[in-house]
Amino acid sequence: MKPFLVALFVVLNAAPALAQSAAEKSGVNALVGAAPRTEDFVQEAATGDLFEIASSKLAVERGDAATKSFAQTIITDHQKTTEELKQIIASKRVHATPPTAMTASQQKTLDALKALQGGDFAKQYHSDQVSAHKDAVDLFQRYGRGGDNADLRAWALKTEPTLKHHLQMARTLDK
Repeated sequence: MKPFLVALFVVLNAAPALAQSAAEKSGVNALVGAAPRTEDFVQEAATGDLFEIASSKLAVERGDAATKSFAQTIITDHQKTTEELKQIIASKRVHATPPTAMTASQQKTLDALKALQGGDFAKQYHSDQVSAHKDAVDLFQRYGRGGDNADLRAWALKTEPTLKHHLQMARTLDK
């Protein structure tokens, strides 16, 4: 039974990663500042939105006033970017399929957050937001500078300032 569970865990955790190229999945692209493939960018941008929205909905329920205000901004802005990405894809100008679920790693982070309350919750949510927005800013910068789809590249450049603002806001939550 145990080998079956281990195999199942490996397969379930690998499935979302299989959709990404090796260079993006391994972090090599980010390390050298290379733009992700269009499919990778869509996957990462969309799963990032899913995580941001889900974790921020939880923060609206459990956070203090400052955290709730920040979380509501995140929900509103990331719902907007989700819709914009879907519209670009629906226009047939981008050949990619957005995911319908966050990655296994993001789900694990969300599950850990769900187990926390009070100050522990706030501290972890704030940390998760800083990390997620650092990754998002990097992703959008790299694709905006060198992505291979002009429409998606323009959207990445237009969206990047909002993500930078979110990162700045997240960094000041604990101060």
